[in-house]
Amino acid sequence: MDQLEDMLLELKDTSELMIDLAYSSLIYKNRDIAEEVMFLENHVNELTNDFQTEAMRRGFEEGDMTKALLLVRLAKSVEEISDGAMQIADVILRDVEPHPVIYLSVMESEVIITTATVSEDSDLVGRELGEIKLPSKCGMWIIAIKKGDRFQYGPEKKTVLEPGDVLISRGPEDGEGVLKNLTLGKYKLDEWDE
Repeated sequence: MDQLEDMLLELKDTSELMIDLAYSSLIYKNRDIAEEVMFLENHVNELTNDFQTEAMRRGFEEGDMTKALLLVRLAKSVEEISDGAMQIADVILRDVEPHPVIYLSVMESEVIITTATVSEDSDLVGRELGEIKLPSKCGMWIIAIKKGDRFQYGPEKKTVLEPGDVLISRGPEDGEGVLKNLTLGKYKLDEWDE
């Protein structure tokens, strides 16, 4: 895939994740998730600048400034989506009490989005996602993993978990505690399988 295509795909995936996380942070009053949205907003801003710079460079190089301008506008639109997600999450970061209607919508939803950080003591360290089988153990699906300053969206079964990885997952509310206990090392996979 071309570098510009890679960058645009990452922008799109990141903005989609930000919307999911922003609404979840608001609905569940989860400051950790709101802070992830803030981190992602900074990442999107940097990536947008890099994308636009590369699009303009190629436009001059290839003599097609119309295409470059369209790409710059597309990246700006994606950035505006991420800005909207940040405004939603900012309600939680500023400790503003959301409207009661938001909490009524929570009663209708059986799915949450949450984060959990893999500790050094966790039985998940060094294991592949496919080996762990989280969806069958606790109903939680890993939708992204933050490794250092980078996000891996839709991680594959072969993705190996490491200490410090932040797992962003979606699933039933009662699965959240199980996932967090696994990442903290309070549950061991072998004991749990017995």
